[in-house]
This record gives sequence, structure tokens and C-alpha cells, in this order.
Amino acid sequence: MVLPIVAYGDTVLKKKANPVDLLDPNLTAVVDNMFETMYGARGVGLAAPQVGLSIRLFIVDAAPFAADEEDPALSTALSDFKRIFYNPEIVSEEGEEWGFEEGCLSIPEIHETIFRKPVVVLKHQLLDGTWVEERLEGLAARIVQHEHDHIEGVLFTDRLSALRKRMLKGRLSAIAKGLISVAYRMKFAPGK
Repeated sequence: MVLPIVAYGDTVLKKKANPVDLLDPNLTAVVDNMFETMYGARGVGLAAPQVGLSIRLFIVDAAPFAADEEDPALSTALSDFKRIFYNPEIVSEEGEEWGFEEGCLSIPEIHETIFRKPVVVLKHQLLDGTWVEERLEGLAARIVQHEHDHIEGVLFTDRLSALRKRMLKGRLSAIAKGLISVAYRMKFAPGK
């Protein structure tokens, strides 16, 4: 089932999410619905708060970036990077920050260059409760950092300079008020 994506301005996007209960009988359906929602909106990542659930869960599928990658090995790695992250925690971020234009399904039609470290070490749980730790690089690391921000209550616009945020204030206000048109279902904050 395709779920509505929560729009900028809803308080669920600014809260630190709670741990996922891996024994929740609805969890598989939630994940399936999130993938269907993400694909319907043509995204590469989706965090549970973006569908109104304040839990530490996000999904990714980097396949859309694979076609743009010139290095065949990196292209294959991105096309195979489809994952579910339960209760993820960033252990470390490494390297010299690099800029890349990011967007967000909760903040449609706004894309900004965001600087992030190129390597991330992340630990997360598998559905059976086992903890794993892995090292990700490049676009895979960036997608994970962006989605991890969501479960921490951080939006990519929070990483912009004060001047740039002021310049975007009108557009962000329009999104919060629902004065936008997108090709996927959105849910706007009450009273907006």
C-alpha cells in the first residue's frame, strides 16, 4: 500500500525516533509499504518518520544512481544496494567532506548542495535481532547519512547556512502549507 509522505513542517520530522520493536507483527507490512511508497515517489531512500512513524527504521535502494556512475564496479555496487536498516547508529564518519546535490521526498522541488563525509561506519540490527557493523562509501554512505538524519530529527535543510535557509523560507512555508503539486500523495501538518 502506498502511504502518504509527511511534508516539511510536520513535527514528526523533527523528533528523534524511538527504537524499532523487531517483534512487532506489523513490521514486515510497514517495510513493504515503505518500499512501495518510495518507488511510487521515485526516491532512493525513505525513513519511517517520513510516513508518520517515529521509529528508527529506514530503507534504501540506490539503483537509480547506478546508471549515472561511470565506474562499472561502483555502478554494480549501487545497483545492488537495496537494504533495510533497523535501529541504525552511525559509529563514525571519515574522510574529507564533499558536496552533492540532495533532495528529499518530504521537501519536494528543493535541491541543495550538502557536504558530508565520504565514508560512514554504521551498526544496525537485522530482523532477527543480530547487530552488524559495516563500512559504506560514496553515494551509498551519503544516502545512509541522509536517511539516518531523518531518524535523528534532522532534515537536509538544517545543514544549510543561515543565509540559504532565509532564502528558502518562502518555498519551505509553501510546502508546509500544502501549496505545492507533486506526483505522489503527501500528508501536511494539521492546521497547515
